[in-house]
Formats: sequence, C-alpha cells, structure tokens
Amino acid sequence: MRNRLSLVASVAAALLCSAALAHAQRAPLKIAGSAALKAKARISGDSAARIAKGTVPTGTIQAAELETENGKLIYTFEIKVPGKSGIDEVNVDAMTGVVVAHEHESPAQIAKEAKAEAIKKAKGKPPTR
Repeated sequence: MRNRLSLVASVAAALLCSAALAHAQRAPLKIAGSAALKAKARISGDSAARIAKGTVPTGTIQAAELETENGKLIYTFEIKVPGKSGIDEVNVDAMTGVVVAHEHESPAQIAKEAKAEAIKKAKGKPPTR
C-alpha cells in the first residue's frame, strides 16, 4: 500500500511539474516593431509565431520582429534548434500568413549581420536586410 501511495504521489508530482513547465513555455511572445507597423498587420504576432513554429517544430523562438523588408510587412522569427549551431530565420508575411523565407544562419553569418547593423545604427541609419 505504501509503495502504491509513493507511486501515485510521484506521478502526481511529475504531472504538476510538466504542467508548470508547459505553462512557462507559453509565456507571451514579445515582438519588436513599431505600433504603426503592428496596426497595419492583418496577421497577429501569435498567429505568425505558430506558423513559424510549424516550419521549425523542434525549435524555440529566441527573437521576433515585425518589420518592412523589400516593401513587404513581415514577421521575422529567429528560432534555435537543439543540436544545431546558429539559428533558423523564418519570415512570415504579416498580411497573408505565408512563409516567405526560411534559412539557416551560421554563427559567422549572425556575427556579420550584427556587425553590419551596429555600423548602420552608429551612422543613424535604420537597419535593412
């Protein structure tokens, strides 16, 4: 009887921990971008995030931004995949919800892009991709 109670208590504790972890993973995603751009988007940030996660289901979204790129309003998601160096970048059209780009960026590419954006920011120019 005692063993059974211990087993039930262990299973209950595991389920509670699992539920707490699942809740923590559903923390609201913060998407960078201006209020003006967010007002123009037809697709919500949460919907776009679900679309991006569907493209890279084993990954975790590290950063998200709503921006204009090549005249299109897009959500850009940086997704870290376990066991893979660098990040996967997924772009979702903010008007249609279509994935318009998906590429893997190596750590060297990430560093090069960050350096280019820092230089543009120092010169007072908005970053472009």
